[in-house]
Amino acid sequence: MRSLIDKCCDECKHSKETPCSDYVICRLEGPICHSDQVCAARRRELLVRAVPQPGFGWRKVLVCGGLTCGSAGAFGLLHVFRGEMERQGLGEEVSVALSGCMGFCEQGPIVIIEPDKTFYRRVTAEDVADIVSTHLKDNQLVDRLLYRDPQTDAVCPTYSEIPFYRSQMKIVLEHCGFINPEDIGDYIAAGGYRALTKALTGMSPEEVLSEVKKSGLRGRGGAGFPTGRKWETARKATGKQRYVICNADEGDPGAFMDRAVLEGNPHSVLEGMLLCAYTVGSSEGYIYVRAEYPLAVQRLRIAIEQAERCGLLGENILNCGLDFNLHINEGAGAFVCGESTALMASIEGNRGVPRIKVPRSTEKGLYRQPTVLNNVETFANIPKIITNGGEWYASIGTERSKGTKIFALSGKVRNTGLVEVPMGISLRKLIFDIGGGIKGGRQFKALQIGGPSGGSLPEDMLELAIDYESLTGAGAMMGSGSIVVMDEDNCMVNMARYFLNFTERESCGKCTPCREGTTRMLETLERISRGEGSLGDIPFLEYLGGVIKTTSFCGLGTSAPNPVLTTMSYFRSEYLRHINDKRCPAGECVALRQFVIVTEKCTGCGACSFVCPAKAITGKKKKPYRIDQDGCIKCARCYEVCKPKAILRR
Repeated sequence: MRSLIDKCCDECKHSKETPCSDYVICRLEGPICHSDQVCAARRRELLVRAVPQPGFGWRKVLVCGGLTCGSAGAFGLLHVFRGEMERQGLGEEVSVALSGCMGFCEQGPIVIIEPDKTFYRRVTAEDVADIVSTHLKDNQLVDRLLYRDPQTDAVCPTYSEIPFYRSQMKIVLEHCGFINPEDIGDYIAAGGYRALTKALTGMSPEEVLSEVKKSGLRGRGGAGFPTGRKWETARKATGKQRYVICNADEGDPGAFMDRAVLEGNPHSVLEGMLLCAYTVGSSEGYIYVRAEYPLAVQRLRIAIEQAERCGLLGENILNCGLDFNLHINEGAGAFVCGESTALMASIEGNRGVPRIKVPRSTEKGLYRQPTVLNNVETFANIPKIITNGGEWYASIGTERSKGTKIFALSGKVRNTGLVEVPMGISLRKLIFDIGGGIKGGRQFKALQIGGPSGGSLPEDMLELAIDYESLTGAGAMMGSGSIVVMDEDNCMVNMARYFLNFTERESCGKCTPCREGTTRMLETLERISRGEGSLGDIPFLEYLGGVIKTTSFCGLGTSAPNPVLTTMSYFRSEYLRHINDKRCPAGECVALRQFVIVTEKCTGCGACSFVCPAKAITGKKKKPYRIDQDGCIKCARCYEVCKPKAILRR
């Protein structure tokens, strides 16, 4: 099937390599071509009255193009589908495209059939022929690939029936997974750039700012600063130039929210930045994105190029007098460059280290000019706010935390993936209703929320509402939105050591409390995990953690002790077991764990002896085996392969 842009190019005699400037219009209304003199006005008119089209007018196969599904083989499925449909004669009737992340990473690779939204999970190349012949030709479902609810055993043929999606509320992620991120026409057909056109043709910058302030939107990068107030300060500041920066330097372990938005719907971020530029009076913008996100960078470049070709970026946008040029700056992977002033120093070509925030960046930021810096999720919310109104957005969430928040669920939870939920939802609902509970029927122990800057919360805090104030009061923080779930086999001392090791390595070294303090805390935790700790280590960690929090120069240092302080607060008994009993209750600290064979349970199969690299397990077939504790290297291979569960880890 030829796309509408191909038909447009036939009509106006342009080649496919150099399509006419009106191809956005053609994508919406078919083969219509206008002269360059009227195309901008005509484009504005069509964008204003463009109505989202479910399925966009034809049958479509959407293959999840997120990195998780892609690494499981989804990228190859795209070509297999196209080849199979040509072979079965459907090449002109059904289109195939990569989409963004569909969220349910645990079930990837995922394929969705539009417009009926049939959801196929764990699709392989061998399944493609069945999907094409059974579903696309005969209109019958391929039952074995449908999702089955593990709680009720009910089959869920469509996206909306799956409990993982049913309990979510998608605003930013609404179109991720349902549009081709490399086709601006898909975004426009889904209602994209309508907010920009509405603002440029019918709203003053002050009115746009008013809607953002009414919405109550707070920055989704972690600090939660009111977005409208930040924009207002930058708008009032004096300077030769104003800058708009998108912080896409997502470095938290377990975080992939911004990456998924950039890979799945980059135009939503561009549109949000354009609305910000119009509001504050900026003509230059930057997207600071991690170089480790090559797919996100690639799709951003495509999106910017398409927007420029359509007159939605550059000079005199939509003939409304707005000039805005956007640049991509690839970061080198320094975690501290997620901090606003360090990020701007990096863009300027300097070493990425924080600087004093007086005056604020909104007054003197990039190149000492007024600068608005928000993260990916914040900008992606703006088009929805302008389209639907600030009061609509403010009706979602809690009194002080409005709207929705995207979280990356990982760890020991059944349904790992990307979720978007309204602020105020409880941690229990998020972990057990959407996340499906703990893998393997194990017991929930804790969750780390907010990445290495956040904190660990125990089971008795699962009823806590997810909002900025509640999490801060519990010693944690919203952060960028990563949640790592832990079960009974996780050691909280080891978990605190892992996150502190990350922040200690990522410290820029500018201030002594962060540079030296995190190193001393890490050394203490390592001693405790080896069984060499003393009771004096606990008050020492608490004291040093407090000093680092109150005296560090930037947000990295002031939040670095959080994992240690929260685990000592909620899981102090585990620290005492490590110190007093020289035992790790979870058996995760290698130096403190011990493996023993329960004679009554051992069947004498010999599997443990076969896999032991140290040859420390001896015995005769069909008789109980034994472990030589002096020769055991504590690798846990015997524990993992023992089917009768005769080996205990303690």
